[in-house]
Amino acid sequence: MTYQEILEKARTCMGPYCKSCPTCNGLGCRNTVPGPGAKGIGTTFIRNYQKWQELCVNMDTICENKPVDTSAVLLGRKLDLPVFAAPVGAVKLHYGDKYDDLAYNDILVPACAAAGIAAFTGDGVDYAVMKGAAEVIGSCGGQGVPTIKPWNMETIREKMELVKASKPFAIAMDIDAAGLPFLKNLQPPAGSKTVEELREIAAMAEVPFILKGIMTVSGAKKALDSGAAGIVVSNHGGRVLDQCPSTAEVLPGIVDAVGGKLTILVDGGIRSGMDVFKALALGADGVLIGRPFVNMVYGGGAEGVKVYVDKLKAELADTMAMCGAHSLSEIRRDMIFGY
Repeated sequence: MTYQEILEKARTCMGPYCKSCPTCNGLGCRNTVPGPGAKGIGTTFIRNYQKWQELCVNMDTICENKPVDTSAVLLGRKLDLPVFAAPVGAVKLHYGDKYDDLAYNDILVPACAAAGIAAFTGDGVDYAVMKGAAEVIGSCGGQGVPTIKPWNMETIREKMELVKASKPFAIAMDIDAAGLPFLKNLQPPAGSKTVEELREIAAMAEVPFILKGIMTVSGAKKALDSGAAGIVVSNHGGRVLDQCPSTAEVLPGIVDAVGGKLTILVDGGIRSGMDVFKALALGADGVLIGRPFVNMVYGGGAEGVKVYVDKLKAELADTMAMCGAHSLSEIRRDMIFGY
């Protein structure tokens, strides 16, 4: 199947909230929660996408004519592309009845590993979701990143022990999930964490620990102080706070503050290989992409994942070649117009 055929097929089994739009930009779903949209009036999701489109790249083909290498080593793992599938939860609620979280991860994680990248997996109130994610990551030789919600410390310890058994190459926490309704009013309390608590959690991981949901220089510095090996510059796709700046807008400042001291990933509205190039040019080491992978799984299963990864790789390689970068290390900020 082609990418367009997969999207068309996804439209037959997704909904009623997600429309599997030709361009996943937040306009069609806006404030649909449940659904793939964003909180409030939906501005953060829309802004995330739009800001990547506003950036222009600088073409320069006066250079050596040689093949382009899109591979990267991130958190000790070599990938064919500096791209991860982002963690997505409650797919049955938000996207349609065809899959639940366990079935979704059973397709996504091996398909990403086979395509030369890796998937982050989500978390939820159902213990079976994390158990299933750990099992499928283990079956793929640890090629996946389980993502734990900021529960109370006792629950975090339990989930850490569960996921560590799968020997993942990294473990993440989406700290911005503190704003999700189902975490509120839990006893013992769940939600925001102090630097001291995060140090304890990072030590529990025993593998590189990633904090997802960093949107300020101050937050990045606190993540570094907590012992995190990496961060994801992310506003949770606009799903936890309306009227945030886009990730593209805050990324350069965060890179200038902590770049080289930890791995910097970014998500939010990234859709194409050219968007990946722009993120790398602004200083990210890699990116996460969420909603489009859901469309690919619903419309094409494992084949859909491969088609999308191949599309991203071809687009990134083409952009690199046309801008004079033959490896990821050669991508510079001045390859973005105006920087």
